Amino acid sequence: MKKRKRNTPTIRKPSASYSFTMRIVIPSRPGSFAQVASLIGKAGGDLGAIDLVTVSKEGTIRDVTVAARDEKHAEKIIASVRREKSFDVRSVSDRTFLMHLGGKISVENRHPVKTRDDLSMAYTPGVARVCMAIHEKPRASWSLTIKGNTVAVVSDGSAVLGLGDIGPEAAMPVMEGKAMLFKEFAGVNAFPICLNTHNVDEIVQTVKALAPTFGGINLEDIAAPRCFEIERRLIETLSIPVFHDDQHGTATVVLAALLNAVRLLKLELKKMKVVLSGVGAAGIACSRMMYRAGIRNIIGFDRKGALYRGRTEHMNPEKASFVKFTNPENYRGGMAGALKGAHLFLGLSGPGSVDPAWLKKMAPRAMVFAMANPVPEVYPEEVPRNVKIVATGRSDYPNQINNVLCFPGIFKGALSVYATRINERMKLAAARAIAGTIPPKALSPEYIIPSVFDKTVAERVAKAAAKAAISSGVARRKTTPLTFQ
Repeated sequence: MKKRKRNTPTIRKPSASYSFTMRIVIPSRPGSFAQVASLIGKAGGDLGAIDLVTVSKEGTIRDVTVAARDEKHAEKIIASVRREKSFDVRSVSDRTFLMHLGGKISVENRHPVKTRDDLSMAYTPGVARVCMAIHEKPRASWSLTIKGNTVAVVSDGSAVLGLGDIGPEAAMPVMEGKAMLFKEFAGVNAFPICLNTHNVDEIVQTVKALAPTFGGINLEDIAAPRCFEIERRLIETLSIPVFHDDQHGTATVVLAALLNAVRLLKLELKKMKVVLSGVGAAGIACSRMMYRAGIRNIIGFDRKGALYRGRTEHMNPEKASFVKFTNPENYRGGMAGALKGAHLFLGLSGPGSVDPAWLKKMAPRAMVFAMANPVPEVYPEEVPRNVKIVATGRSDYPNQINNVLCFPGIFKGALSVYATRINERMKLAAARAIAGTIPPKALSPEYIIPSVFDKTVAERVAKAAAKAAISSGVARRKTTPLTFQ
């Protein structure tokens, strides 16, 4: 699948991810700060917080926070202020890097250890009684240790965001961020574990050895196709949930958005045509979930073009399985042709993989879910008028399809009933719970998926997942004591 060339660059909005703080000495005369603001505005920066540090004979010292579009844009804004000789830029701090100093997570005690009594109960000799209770009844570890509310976030650093194989050390900031989201949205403890190996056997064996500590395993940013085998083998071996979020979290949230979109546009899933760009872990998982929901006409494209029965180039067992339930007419042409009459373009590939002109050939009530990050397959500003709903993976556009809507809640629900796995019924229940967060009357083309900051989503998902786990027979407990912060 060839990437298209953009004729003109799309001007992106400034983002907090490229924000910085300048400490500036500003002369104490009327209009001086207005001049600073003007310079920032002319350079395209988005002026944020303005904090007074001190006032001295030199002038007023302020910390000025600015959002930029990217690193080069930030440098341009800083240079424009520095060129004005009446201002002294003392320092510049990258806010994103500051957030990561020392790491983003920490371990805290739930109970203080301030007296001899505290020590004798938390540690020796009192702890020995608890150890023996678990030895005699291993299931007690779910309630008497952190296991019952703790997830391992495991990666080999081979497919990190849109960065690719950057290694385990470089993957740690993402895994720490994932752990933060587990805690923030569902109160679930999570710890990042980045492995210095790409070997399937070594990864499986390591996770198996670590498993007694955790109530669930969240696999993250492991490249296809080995991610499929790793997940399959761990599910077969372990008696705790193993969930590859790049596959199933993405698929769950995509389906949630799709359920609301078809409701709003009055479409029927079984009559829809979907064109998929990117037949990797997420693309295959999304297709399987859409198929189970009722969509039968899905055509997938990878770097070599359409996937069809009989294709041999650039195939693997997962793609071979994919073509068995997709592309019913065995289409072999290009994406432009496949998009004729399509109702949904689902992008899980990279920037430039679809030409906006091709989208004009889609159905009159079309949808585009362009989910590549940080640069989507097509920007919302570029889509033609026949596309009625646009969703991306970005936070600076409406309809952000973000896995955080799924994984905290689905693990919370699974852990609450001591589930042995996260199965298809739990994923479907989670998708419906996410979609159902928005009342039908509140749906609009720019509001088909709830905000990632709506903390009721995790609660709804957890309750739905726990109920589905019980009804499908994968729960060790038949009731759930779900609580939320």
